[in-house]
Amino acid sequence: MKKHLTRIGLLMVFAFSLTLFSGCAEKQAVVKDEAVQEQKAVAAQAASTTTVDDEAARKAKEAAEREAAEREAAKREAALKAEADRVRAEKNAAALADLNIQNIYFDYDKSSIRPDAREILKANAELFSKKSATIVVEGHCDERGTAEYNMALGERRAQAAKEYLVNLGLNASRIETISYGEERPLDPGHDEKAWAQNRRVQFLLK
Repeated sequence: MKKHLTRIGLLMVFAFSLTLFSGCAEKQAVVKDEAVQEQKAVAAQAASTTTVDDEAARKAKEAAEREAAEREAAKREAALKAEADRVRAEKNAAALADLNIQNIYFDYDKSSIRPDAREILKANAELFSKKSATIVVEGHCDERGTAEYNMALGERRAQAAKEYLVNLGLNASRIETISYGEERPLDPGHDEKAWAQNRRVQFLLK
């Protein structure tokens, strides 16, 4: 009887141990499975973040390439325009030289037409009256004064020349004015001789 009870006790201890071991194993398996799932989630999130970063980098690269292409196109367009302006200016200069169209000049900080300029304008008006082209009257200044002031002064000089030509009988609708201020000196010097050449109105036909 005693031996029988001992056997039953051993069996119960063995069963309890087996149950305890089984529970620990299942717990370890659950923990391990959760760890695997967490690693997969982290990996998926990392992959998603990488995809987003790659897409952002691709879009940024495309935008940079597009901006570079636009800048290059604008640069080419500006170069073509500058070349066209140069060719047109050379043609106009040659045409005006053939016609003997002369510039008029101004005193320092003045926009009034000088007596010598009146005679030149009369001669120019006679030549303009024989042409049907539009007359462009350009106002220029020497380098003294601010750029803004000289731009306004150049415009006043161009307007004064235009008004004089209109009074001589030319149609105002044929005459355009533009000011370049100090931007286009005839003489690049920095003395009175150069400045006197740069305080001018000159004429183009187009």
